[in-house]
Parts: sequence; structure tokens; C-alpha cells
Amino acid sequence: MLRSFLRVSDLSERDLVTLLDRAAAYKAAPGRSSELLRGQSVTLYFNKPSTRTRISFETAVHRLGGLPIMVGPNDLQMGRGETIEDTARVISRFSRAFVTRTYADEEISRFSEAATIPVINALTDGHHPCQALADLMTLRERFTKLEGLVVTYVGAGNNVTHSLMEACALAGAHFRSATPAAYAADPGIVENARRLAKHGAKIETLTDPVEAVTGADCVYTDTWHSMGDPDEERAQRAQVLGPYRVDATLLARAKPTAVFLHCLPAHRGEEVTDEVADSAQSFVFDQAENKLHTSMAVLDALVTGALQGAV
Repeated sequence: MLRSFLRVSDLSERDLVTLLDRAAAYKAAPGRSSELLRGQSVTLYFNKPSTRTRISFETAVHRLGGLPIMVGPNDLQMGRGETIEDTARVISRFSRAFVTRTYADEEISRFSEAATIPVINALTDGHHPCQALADLMTLRERFTKLEGLVVTYVGAGNNVTHSLMEACALAGAHFRSATPAAYAADPGIVENARRLAKHGAKIETLTDPVEAVTGADCVYTDTWHSMGDPDEERAQRAQVLGPYRVDATLLARAKPTAVFLHCLPAHRGEEVTDEVADSAQSFVFDQAENKLHTSMAVLDALVTGALQGAV
């Protein structure tokens, strides 16, 4: 049984389908498990700012009948020297699950190893697995099935790229990334995604955005900048990534039925133009809404022991 959800590759192919099916069920009937967490709390530790992920998880806990307890870096004794392990052991005595958005993947791994409750990665430097679930849910709603779709990510390789790549591999969707060499996805994660690939899915890493987008069913991008980047780094990234902006000309190289996705927040005029973000091909707000339904599905599946884990 899978106890925690730290990255997409923790899941089996069956687990992924289970989560997407449960998310769809919650979207159709939000109150279907309103007693699941009755009388229990879920601690949400956010060490970074968040709009969609934070509000979706707080709402998900409430809809499942639980009490969301929101804490930040100044609220816990970890900021004053208490170890991650001691904090994990204590919170496990109080809460039914722990959701965290933090920096190093090592931190959440240590927390999960010491905890006796489900731990959910709401974003780390290396992975954003809950976002990938919302992405696939949105694509499945639009295309009915995921197997055989061509999903192209354009921009700077990052945690969103990594999780989307792993999710596409498990779902049997072909994944292409178009990134500058200086901002490529982690090679180790790329190779792991290739090992995960089901149903003949191909994982391709390219540098030419036009080549990558041509014939795609989905064009996906994310902000070029990380939180806290110094001004000189932001300027350098903007210069290198300029050719990777998703505009109407680039999107037109995809299939006529292609959709545009972005995990948001969007820096309009940088990685994407208004013309694309507000077009009929853009499903970014459906994608954002689906974070709520997938959050409910993740909490449900972990609490009820419905996931078997990667095999």
C-alpha cells in the first residue's frame, strides 16, 4: 500500500487511473465523501506562496469533512531548530495527513520516513505531482483518453516539467520538451520517465520549440522564473527563453484541435501571450479548477489505502 505521494513515479499505472477516476467522481458529486475526515485535521505546511494549490487543498479537506490547519515557516518549531523527524512524529499524533510545499526534496523525504500518516508533496524543487494530476485530468476531459496523445512542454525545465513527464509516461502519452540546453530537465528524471513509459509512450527532449510543437495535441508552458531569482538571473533567463514564448504562430504548429495549458500564475507577455492564454484553445482555468478535484482524490485514496504504489 502506498502511504505517501511525493512524486508521480511513486504510483503504479493502476494508481494513476484510480486517482483520475476518483477526481472525476468528485467533480461530478463534490459532497460524495463529506464524512471521510469528520473529526480529523490535515496539516498544510506551506513554505512558499501559493494560490491554487493552497486554496484547493484547504477546500478539499473541508469538503471531506476535516479541519485544514494552515501553518507556515514561522509557525512551527522547525524554524527554531526542531528536527524534521521530530516535527513529523508530533504532527502524526495530531493530524490524519500532512500536505507540504517546500524547497528541497530531501526535506519531504525525511518527513515522510519519520511520519506515520500520509505525506503529500504540494511542490518541491524537483517535483509537482499534484499539478500533473490536474493536467492529465484536464487532458482526459478534453480528449477522452490519454494514451497516444502528444504533449509538448515549452520553456525552462523545472519541477512541473518533471512531474508532467512522469505522468505522461505512466499514462501512455508521448511527451516532448523543448528547452534551451542551459535550462533542460534533469537528465536522471528524463531517464526514469523513459523507464516508466507504458503503451509505447516516447519521452523526447528537444531544443527547437517549433519541432516540438508540430503535430502536438497539447502545448504546455510555465513561468520562466523561480521564486527569489535575482534581477540579473531573471534578465538572463528572459533573453535565453525569448524564442520559447508560446504565441499564436507557435501554437498554430500544433494540431487544430490542440489545447494550451499553463499551471499558472502566468507572466503574460513573457512565456505566453494574451492571444494564446485567452483563446478558445486555452483550458488553463479548467486546469486550475481540477486541482481541487484531484486534491480530494489524493486525500481520499491515501486515507483509505486505495493505492498500491509503483511495482
